[in-house]
Amino acid sequence: MQWSGGFSRRSCEQPATEVAAPNHALSWYGPTIGRRIAHVERTFYDPLGATTTWRNRLPHWQQAGATYFVTFRLADSIPQEELRQLQKDRNIWLRFNPKPWTARQEAEYSRRFGARIEHWLDKLHGSCALRLAPSRRILVEALMRFNGDRYQQHSWVVMPNHVHVLFSLEKQGTLETILQNWKGSSARAINYCCGTRGNFWQKDYFDRLIRTEEHFWRCVRYIRQNSARLASGDYVLWESEEIQRQLDN
Repeated sequence: MQWSGGFSRRSCEQPATEVAAPNHALSWYGPTIGRRIAHVERTFYDPLGATTTWRNRLPHWQQAGATYFVTFRLADSIPQEELRQLQKDRNIWLRFNPKPWTARQEAEYSRRFGARIEHWLDKLHGSCALRLAPSRRILVEALMRFNGDRYQQHSWVVMPNHVHVLFSLEKQGTLETILQNWKGSSARAINYCCGTRGNFWQKDYFDRLIRTEEHFWRCVRYIRQNSARLASGDYVLWESEEIQRQLDN
């Protein structure tokens, strides 16, 4: 039995010898991802618009057709002792700062918690399973499978133990369904490919509703800069043609 991309269990043991150059991931990941697609317009958070909310370990806010910055990570990417303390501190803060956040609250959350998480992730704790080219390819195929249909990808980076994605939903799409699809399909395929079992991803994810054009481009630059300190074989960066033109000109 083989999964998407023709990977056997043995193939997952191979090191990441094939790597997409930054901004050119399409050529490496084949015709499924490189096809011409429709366009899903990006829209930003409307404070007067209808929102839906739900909560897992973190609160999540959603608007139809909105644009999101999402981070999800491997289950073993943060040491458990540090993670428990972070969750305790964050739960206290969230009780006094429910979503949707103002720009000031978002900056405070990033300073208090986002920076701590990024610091731990950048230490490359855990298995760093996404360093393996076959694992990365499975994930990238999941991220791009419904691009231009259920969502529009703007920019993403696959790091050794976490992922950042900037995308817009089509108006009938839901954030939780898209994340379940990305994480569930990739986890099953990677576990089979590597002969492993158990939780591959963390149970939840962090998301931000993009408020303005300025906020959007700040996230774009953050995604590009996130991988700057790593060797090219340790990550894959993808950007839309629009973003490439704006950042490279």
